[in-house]
Amino acid sequence: MRMPRPRPGVILVLAMAAISLLLLSHVSPPGCPALERPAEPQEVATWPPNPQRAASAPCLANLSVAEHPDFSVLPAHVRDFLLYRHCRDFPLLREPPAAKCAGPVFLLLAIKSSPANYGRRQVLRRTWAQERQVHGAPLRRLFLVGSDRDPREARKFSRLLELEARAYGDIVQWDFHDSFFNLTLKQVLFLEWQQTRCPDASFVLNGDDDVFANTDNMVTYLQGQDPDRHLFVGHLIQNVGPIRLPWSKYFVPKLVTPDESYPPYCGGGGFLLSRFTAVALFRAARDLPIFPIDDVFLGMCLQQQGLEPASHDGVRTAGVRAPSPRLSSFDPCFYRGLLLVHRFLPFETLLMWDALSQPQLSCGKQSAVS
Repeated sequence: MRMPRPRPGVILVLAMAAISLLLLSHVSPPGCPALERPAEPQEVATWPPNPQRAASAPCLANLSVAEHPDFSVLPAHVRDFLLYRHCRDFPLLREPPAAKCAGPVFLLLAIKSSPANYGRRQVLRRTWAQERQVHGAPLRRLFLVGSDRDPREARKFSRLLELEARAYGDIVQWDFHDSFFNLTLKQVLFLEWQQTRCPDASFVLNGDDDVFANTDNMVTYLQGQDPDRHLFVGHLIQNVGPIRLPWSKYFVPKLVTPDESYPPYCGGGGFLLSRFTAVALFRAARDLPIFPIDDVFLGMCLQQQGLEPASHDGVRTAGVRAPSPRLSSFDPCFYRGLLLVHRFLPFETLLMWDALSQPQLSCGKQSAVS
């Protein structure tokens, strides 16, 4: 059956509609990164939201910092940090059910993780981060995550984290870009979350998802401490200052801070703090400008509150060295008396946890490590 020929007026209308759609397809979608889209002089850059973000007022970039003569030569991630350093209000995408902290919590395991690190999270759930009671002390687990910068990847990871949250109830996720320079933002948001959702936890282990933590030893140590007194222990670092080399992961230019020294702090791989100290950090974090190195920032918070970090020999964020080259540094006897060691691959965590769980483990004098 032959279709009737459309009138010329109809053809003109259809052609104009097609041209309009073609032009619209070349317009950048809302929320493109400020540093990646061409901007008119009157345009105001905003932090790029992810597709899952609830409607909220965008955080505007501090464009005045871009007028500094040194700004343009800085690495892109440093420029991005300076533009949005003041942004702290990011939507909470998901959190555990209220039952997570409904009962007594002796040790809250707050583990910093990236959306893609599913394998690490699964191993920790099976090993040292199991939710259980140790010597009668309840342990609870949280994974602290942001969102991926790439919107397509963010959608995939959002679905993954939704499945994890449903299965394990241990995901706290905010809608900010999960990156090294945003670890401080993650820390600040967690301190706020804890004060409203889990303020009565006696102690907190704050660590990365690539550490091996002997949580049984931690409970033994913490049961001799008062949660309502200051406690902040880990691998103490002092008498150091900003690294001014642009190629370094820890590069901090003078535009971020002109100071040449940091206050004492504990390595961010893992440290323990009391309920009292968590409140003090929360107070300080509200007032201090965000600093891009998260463990240094916490040292600044402690200093602002008149508190000091302390060293614990059982926390080895720089790893373990065997006393003799003939011995393997992976010998479980070296880890039996420690609290935390940084830089473990997932399979190493599983192997070490299994080895330390063997009742027949026998160690001699070689178990002393430096």
